[in-house]
Amino acid sequence: MEAPLYPDFPLDPSTPRGGQPAFWVGPRHLAGDDGRLYDVVADSLDGLGWTSLTIVRGRHEPDEAPEDRQVLRSTVLHISPDTLRWAQWSLADEPFHLGELPIAWQISARVETSSPLAQWSAYFTSDVPGEAVTDFLVALDARDQPAVPFVGPELVLDAVAAHGWFRDIDQPEAAATDPTFTSHISLGEVPPLIQDGDPRALTTEADEAGPAGWQAWAEPVLGAPCLWAASFSAGVPHDVVAVFAAALSSTAPVLRRVLPEATQERLLRAPAI
Repeated sequence: MEAPLYPDFPLDPSTPRGGQPAFWVGPRHLAGDDGRLYDVVADSLDGLGWTSLTIVRGRHEPDEAPEDRQVLRSTVLHISPDTLRWAQWSLADEPFHLGELPIAWQISARVETSSPLAQWSAYFTSDVPGEAVTDFLVALDARDQPAVPFVGPELVLDAVAAHGWFRDIDQPEAAATDPTFTSHISLGEVPPLIQDGDPRALTTEADEAGPAGWQAWAEPVLGAPCLWAASFSAGVPHDVVAVFAAALSSTAPVLRRVLPEATQERLLRAPAI
């Protein structure tokens, strides 16, 4: 069973960050994003040399003061130096939903610069641990060919199994869950609107199985809304997904000030001194 190491130090997500003490917490997959998913990922991309662009859409009337301009939508786009991979922060841009949660980051890659279309895309909602998204991007950045698969899917399940996750009894080669049965990862049919370069993703009939991709999610209470969700289209290289899975399931504690309300009672925590 998991319980707070220091229950006398309550963590209230509604309290402003400036008044919150820092804690080392675990397990990581239930620790949330500390309300800093954009900052953590964007800082890492800046360190990798990716270029950031901000696109603001709005309505501007003649003779209207700048402060009165109505901003309708905005997007922050980060592009790798070779322009073969990009990451879009879409939370402020009316994103579509995954597991009833709005998408926060969409990460894509293409085979060559002459193609305007992504070969694959990966999607992450808020409260996916920033450490896992960052490791995913670092692994993607290190690849010479971001859209070419090198290994099979077994690497993903090996990554979580190495950290104590259990393989599914019925699908040992396609699914696993953490020891508390709250977080899951599986290889199977992808949700609607997940973009992939495989044309079968667009031509599959309702009664046919399309290309399989990895899905991960945390459901702290059975039947309740998910804490977070991540979806990888069929073309995402398995070795890059494995890096995400390893970071997500890591037993190393993470530093947090704000914890998700749904998982506070499930987390081990100790003050960061």
